[in-house]
Amino acid sequence: MFIRRLVPLSVNTLRQNKGIFQRSFAPLTNSISSSRSMSTNSGNELTVRDALNAALDEEMSRDERVFIMGEEVAQYQGAYKVTKGLFQKYGEKRVIDTPITEMGFAGITTGAAYKDLRPVCEFMTFNFSLQAIDHVINSAAKQLYMTAGDIGCPMVFRGPNGAAAGVAAQHSQDFSAWYSSVPGLKVVAPYDSEDAKGLLKASIRDNNPVVCLENELQYGVSYPMSDEAMKDDFIIPIGKAKIQKAGSDATVVAFSRGVQHSLDAAKVLKEKHGVDLEVINLRTLRPLDTDTIVKSVIKTNHLVTVEEGWPQCGMGAEICASIIESEAFDHLDAPVIRVTGADVPMPYALNLEKAALPQVDDIVNAVLRSLNMK
Repeated sequence: MFIRRLVPLSVNTLRQNKGIFQRSFAPLTNSISSSRSMSTNSGNELTVRDALNAALDEEMSRDERVFIMGEEVAQYQGAYKVTKGLFQKYGEKRVIDTPITEMGFAGITTGAAYKDLRPVCEFMTFNFSLQAIDHVINSAAKQLYMTAGDIGCPMVFRGPNGAAAGVAAQHSQDFSAWYSSVPGLKVVAPYDSEDAKGLLKASIRDNNPVVCLENELQYGVSYPMSDEAMKDDFIIPIGKAKIQKAGSDATVVAFSRGVQHSLDAAKVLKEKHGVDLEVINLRTLRPLDTDTIVKSVIKTNHLVTVEEGWPQCGMGAEICASIIESEAFDHLDAPVIRVTGADVPMPYALNLEKAALPQVDDIVNAVLRSLNMK
């Protein structure tokens, strides 16, 4: 049972007790300027949080069928301030606070999607989506198929996914492989601000249910935004990976925060070992862009995958199987190596948590082993 379930909590009580089970959240929820003001004052640079806010704002302005529902999304302006300013702009009918009942508001938003609305269902963390997983998988994902195409479910389930910092086993799970295994769902996992804005906008416009897996530790990180990405019509197509860094010696495939670790590993490998690493940012987990991975492996002949989730039945396992079944298999000069989270429930102690999650050194060592340099 989640800690927050032990006592009945009002919204105000939840705010007062947030430190009990989310003590790492405070630095991420400081008051920030809106995405609009940041876009004019920071020279085409946005935090991931503000990029998501801009995507929601633009899509709500573009389509009156879009609304947001979840815990603290309105008057408190979001547990992570992703929905900051939207309640004031669009009102209580389109930005809706809920009780602490994921099963309830996930069901309401799914039903609303059946009736031609385009809801965004925010989970304060995807760990709490377990309370609503029946609606996500049995109601949203299967509706189009089970009605022979008569009733769709155009909606987005979004929120932070994976480990934060010191919030223990029940609040640190990576649901990438869980939801990516479900037919009928699309699953995206943004890395930087352009990913966050473009993928969320595409998800809201998509006619299928989309799970948007964000990373809490990325919310407050600023990234450059191209002029194109600052425009209201900017989207990133679902199902297309990005070559985040081109290289020739080995391929690393990652997503979400793992992309940053991989880019940092690429610098170490270049400076200390002369290895030119190619880093692929998956962006979308389902449908998986196998073609981009195959082309890269054919070029580099080596493959390492990176994820925070558990190794068994993980994203790395799926990518490995896809490569083995493809034309790239004969181009591999070494076995595929998976860098994953440890196969244990997440420890609470910060030093043990760090040991349980992929670090830059783990990626560096994996690439060196693949290249027979270690």
